[in-house]
Amino acid sequence: MGAEYLAVVYGLASALSWGAGDFSGGMASRRTSVYFVILLSQTVGALIMLLAALGLAEAVPAWTSLTVAALAGICGVIGLIALYKGLAGGTMSVVAPITAAVAAAVPVLVALLLEGWPSAWQMLGFGLALVAVWLLAQDGAGQRIELRSLSLPLIAGAGFGFFFVFIDLASTEAVFLPLLAARLASLVLVAVVVLRHRHESKPSTSQIPLILLAGLFDTGGNVFFVLAAQAGRLDISAVLSSLYPATTVILAAFILKESISQRQRAGLLAALAALALIAL
Repeated sequence: MGAEYLAVVYGLASALSWGAGDFSGGMASRRTSVYFVILLSQTVGALIMLLAALGLAEAVPAWTSLTVAALAGICGVIGLIALYKGLAGGTMSVVAPITAAVAAAVPVLVALLLEGWPSAWQMLGFGLALVAVWLLAQDGAGQRIELRSLSLPLIAGAGFGFFFVFIDLASTEAVFLPLLAARLASLVLVAVVVLRHRHESKPSTSQIPLILLAGLFDTGGNVFFVLAAQAGRLDISAVLSSLYPATTVILAAFILKESISQRQRAGLLAALAALALIAL
């Protein structure tokens, strides 16, 4: 299997994992403080990264790479806080797609500057992916969200978009250690926020499994994205990974019984077509 096809496979795996993680984190955040959910889930991720790095005996990257990774972690956790707040207070099948559209746009623009234009088929796939995200951003009644509801998804999308860019730059020498540096930086930031919001509700025992799942799936999404970006272009990896709302929409429909509109169904089909075009 060629490197570009590996990038597609890893990018799709990242989308599936991140979508499941966002659903789990969003569910937990409906009954527990967002900050506690993120702190615990990020801690789970850090432990997984540490064990993987030790098990594979990864060489320590240059300090410049680790610094860029830490910056990626800060951007990522800002995006995660905004996303979980949006998921907890709004409709999952609306907030997640808007976030994904913005998250995909940032690395695509950066990749055009650094790597040049992708193939015509892949560009068509990018366009179709954006159409898919727009269609998925319709609620069960087929209505678009109001403008005042865009702030959290836009912040989340920008945070994730710059996470894509910075973690790609930091992960040329290793996979798990840069991600560990990113996770530790995010943990410091979240810990400071938690101290300021320690009066908020702490997770109950029943919420722990959801939080652990969120941490596990979020970690998987990060690893698969880095592998995708190492195997292929940044923009291809980011666009495919940003199709994660399809997973969130499907899980919300089956588990929460949120209705899927005709437009959302069309969005799921468009996402599959975009995947095929990007893989050409």
